[in-house]
Amino acid sequence: MLEVEDLACLKGDRLLFRDLALRLQAGELLRIAGPNGVGKTSLLRLVTGLALPEAGEIRWRGESIRREREAFHRELLYLGHAPAINDLLSPLENLRFACAAAGDEVDADSCMQALVRIGLENQLDLPARVLSQGQRRRVSLARLFLSGRRALWVLDEPFTALDVKAVADLAQALSEHCAAGGMVMLTTHQDAPFALTPRVLDVGAYAC
Repeated sequence: MLEVEDLACLKGDRLLFRDLALRLQAGELLRIAGPNGVGKTSLLRLVTGLALPEAGEIRWRGESIRREREAFHRELLYLGHAPAINDLLSPLENLRFACAAAGDEVDADSCMQALVRIGLENQLDLPARVLSQGQRRRVSLARLFLSGRRALWVLDEPFTALDVKAVADLAQALSEHCAAGGMVMLTTHQDAPFALTPRVLDVGAYAC
């Protein structure tokens, strides 16, 4: 469903990698690996259409994501490394705003249940500025529990700043998404107890 062929990434005046290829099918979890600075996050940004490749093609359901950008983004959930939240809003307000901005019609009760599931039941109405780094991360990750209809989840270091229980709960959610026919592509430096064995793509193998 997701195909990448002969991809090259230029960052500034440096070619990070070239000739990178991958295919991700329904039900698969793909871990993007490699040393720091090799281009893991850059690859995620290319795959999501947030950056343009120096060369190569990215296709979703057989169509170029450049030509079918809107259709592709309707089926994509991307969560970057930094939590995209407003310090003045509560976790509930942040989550409702993020869903609305993405075009997802989600009611307040569903948002509240997602935040409780991610472990923020005692912080629902606090301003985000008083939350810890792990709690701020959870506000963004709560979208996962509201985005089952989006087939492709692309996540940059989702386990950062989470405790052991939260890592296990998140690994279960990602495994469940794959079991339901979804796909997950992620970067992580942590081991997580996934219910399925992730495939691994080492970006370093394509480094220049």
